[in-house]
Formats: sequence, C-alpha cells, structure tokens
Amino acid sequence: MPVPAARRAWLTDLPVLLVAVVWGSSYLAAKDVTTTRTVLAVLVLRFAVVLPVLAVTGWRRLRALKWAQIRGAGVLGLILAGIFLLETYGVVHTSATNAGLIISLTMIFTPLAESRLTGVRPSGAFVAAAGLSVLGVLLLTQGAGFSAPSLGDLLMLGAAVARTVHVLAMSRMRSVQGADALSMTTVQLGSAVVVFALLSTAPGTGSTPWAAAAAFDAGDWLGLLYLSAFCTLFAFFVQMWAVRRTSPSRVSLLLGTEPVWAAVVGIALAGDRPGWLGLLGAILVLAGTAWGRGAAAPQQKSEQAEQQPASVVEPSQPDGADPGLESAGRA
Repeated sequence: MPVPAARRAWLTDLPVLLVAVVWGSSYLAAKDVTTTRTVLAVLVLRFAVVLPVLAVTGWRRLRALKWAQIRGAGVLGLILAGIFLLETYGVVHTSATNAGLIISLTMIFTPLAESRLTGVRPSGAFVAAAGLSVLGVLLLTQGAGFSAPSLGDLLMLGAAVARTVHVLAMSRMRSVQGADALSMTTVQLGSAVVVFALLSTAPGTGSTPWAAAAAFDAGDWLGLLYLSAFCTLFAFFVQMWAVRRTSPSRVSLLLGTEPVWAAVVGIALAGDRPGWLGLLGAILVLAGTAWGRGAAAPQQKSEQAEQQPASVVEPSQPDGADPGLESAGRA
C-alpha cells in the first residue's frame, strides 16, 4: 500500500527538524564540555571521532578528488577552522541562548555580502529585516541592563561573519565546483583538525588533547560524543538524505528554526535568564532572520535560474550553502 504524500513529507521533515533541534542544543553541549583551557583539545577530539567515519564512508569518492579540488577544500578548511575557534571560544564566554541567536545573523550577513559582490541592491524589505535583526542582537546582549557586549557575544558575531565568508568562498571557488560534498567535507574537517592540533602544541594555548581526554569524566565524554555523533555525523547525513527527497527550500526552512531551539534549550536547561529586554531582543532576532530569509529568497531564486549553480551540490540553504559542507560549520 503506497504511503500518502502528506505522511511521506512528514517522515522526511521530522529528521531534518531533529537536526535543527540538535544544532540548537549544540551550543549548550559545547559550553558544558569546554573551558577556556580545553577549547583546542575539545575541537581535536571532537573531529578525531568524526573523520575516520567520513573517510571510510566516502573513500572511493575521496580518492577521486583532483589536486585542485583538494587544495580548494584545504583553503575552505582554514576558514572553517576559524569558524570553529570563534564559535567555541565564544560559547565559553557567553550564554547558550545568546550564542545560538547571534550566530543566526549569518542568514542576514550572507545576502548582504553577496549583494556587494554582485552589485545587486537588496530589497527594502530585506534591509528592514536586517536592521530588525541587528537591533534584536543589541537588545539581546543587554538583558540585564545596558552595558558593553561580552567577549563571547563579540566572538559569536565574528563567527557569523566568518560563516558568511565561508559560504561565499564555497560558492565562488571554481576549484571545488562539481566535487562530491562528502569528500569535500572530509578534506575541510581534516584541514581544520590539523590547524587545531598545531595550535594545541603552542605554549599557553591550554591543555593538550591527551591531557584533556585523560581528565574527562563520563559526562564530558558523553557531551563530546554528542557533538561528534549527532551535531556533525547525524546532521550531515540527514541533510544529504533529505535534500534528495524534498525541496531545498523546505529543508532550509526547517533548519532555519535552529536559533529557536537554541533559545529554548538555553532557557529551559541552562537556566539562561535574558530578562525582558533580552527576550524582546530574541524575538526581534527570530522575526528579523525569518523575514530576511523570505525577502531574500525570490531574488536568489531568480539569480540561480539565470546562472549555473555555484555551490558544490544543490543548495539546501537560501544563501547557497552546500548542505554537506554547511553542516560542518555548526558549533
């Protein structure tokens, strides 16, 4: 008996929605398992678990990569390393709620940056949505009264900018076009891990991966495995699976609920208390990013119809992000 269309859509949507929930919870998970002295160690350990699985799964396609594609992925991996460093140090110094909401500004920054590169002015609605989001972030970081944003807030803002650079570089580097998403993700993560490992050997950068692993208790290992298995592997493979069974726009819409879940998890589990000013800011950020995604979508669809796709595979994000590569950039 054939499965009704509505049920098939729900069966596809549910795993994608779970990815958004997992990503939203990843900020709290990273905050719980990481300290200022173990950031590099945690990043090395987290992806040391992931890389063998990705390499074994896509070994044949990985071997088929051309040297130009490997070099391009390596450059993207350096940007990715910067994203992870900013996000992880940022979440250590701010709340999980703030981290998840501030990083969502990538959805606003990317179309604005792309408009500068293409010379196509964004619509008035998008500019208004961007302004609303920025105002929301300003209020969010002032939940306990007006004061300077914390170091963590500024680092998360930097991570949002770095994500924008990553997305634009990924969409415009000719050397990576047409490459397999799984293979490109593996090379990028491998490059990022090399950066983390080298930095961890420098004096004054905190614990080595081995020392941190030896000091971990059961709860720390569970948190690390959660970040590796669910926030990276599960998220990557669900996106690859879902984008072939539904529309990229539908996947993007569901993944766009990530900041909502970050706020829910932060408030419900971490005890974040942003205050009435912070709550107003959170609402404005969510409203602004949702409005901005909707305002940017028609123009981007029109541009994509006129040009060859710039991303490695069919994008699942309205900003043109490759579904496989973008998953690696989550905290």
